[in-house]
Amino acid sequence: MPPKPQILILGQQGQVAWELQRTLPLLGNTTVLGSQDLDLADTKKLRDTIQTLRPQIVVNAAAYTAVDKAESDRDNAKAINHTAPQLLAEETAKLGSLLVHYSTDYVFDGTKTGAYVENDATNPLGVYGATKLGGEQAIQAVGGDHLIFRTTWVYGTRGKNFLLTILRLAAEKPELKIVADQIGAPTWSRSIAAATAQVIGQWPQKPSSGLYHLSAAGVTSWHGFANKIVDLSRQIDPDRTLAVDKILPIPATDYPTPAARPSNSQLDSSKLWQTFGVQLNNWERDLDLAMQPASY
Repeated sequence: MPPKPQILILGQQGQVAWELQRTLPLLGNTTVLGSQDLDLADTKKLRDTIQTLRPQIVVNAAAYTAVDKAESDRDNAKAINHTAPQLLAEETAKLGSLLVHYSTDYVFDGTKTGAYVENDATNPLGVYGATKLGGEQAIQAVGGDHLIFRTTWVYGTRGKNFLLTILRLAAEKPELKIVADQIGAPTWSRSIAAATAQVIGQWPQKPSSGLYHLSAAGVTSWHGFANKIVDLSRQIDPDRTLAVDKILPIPATDYPTPAARPSNSQLDSSKLWQTFGVQLNNWERDLDLAMQPASY
């Protein structure tokens, strides 16, 4: 039996990275580095770290994800979302290692009818999407072994995300106003990590470098997502007191933000299934699982 690979996980405190720390140790010996250990904007330290650790697999779950702040903080967003992935691709290519990287539906403008496939034309609406697209393209240009997973509407039971925000607001406010004209598939961070492990587990027996969409099945709006969260909360814990009585649908124009969001964030994950036999649950099924007490 060959020795287990050395796996480096970047982004220790992130929603997906936290779940990866539970799934990837089954596949190899993991080292986890967070921003307190390694500033991805420090190009020299980033190169030195990869050269010193010499991992067989690098999973980059770190990113600049402050979508609105990125509009006025372009240099930092580019350093973390574009330059750092490029350097990781260069260093892993030198080692003959695999780079796993996460991207986003924000590389699209959301004007398509139906779900986006991997080779649809990109057209990011803001700095965040543009820098994430730059990271994708840089990795592909280097040409080493890589897996780029575009995902969407990520939530989990830790950190800052829509699920936890709605649960907090529903406990505080009798009325919520939630955007109803943006659609996508809420995707549980735990499912992303599990799918990542399933794919990595097939490497290098099935070496299929490339770009893959990794999204839950189904579609809803932010308003539909919020309604489902509140309904499930009441079903799962009838004793929990929620103040919310109304969840009103509003257009995105009623909730202006510095960065524009795509109105359609649906991602078609058929290529992932066809290549690796990996498929995520319907978003409602995963949300039900995520909200069970055992998931927290």
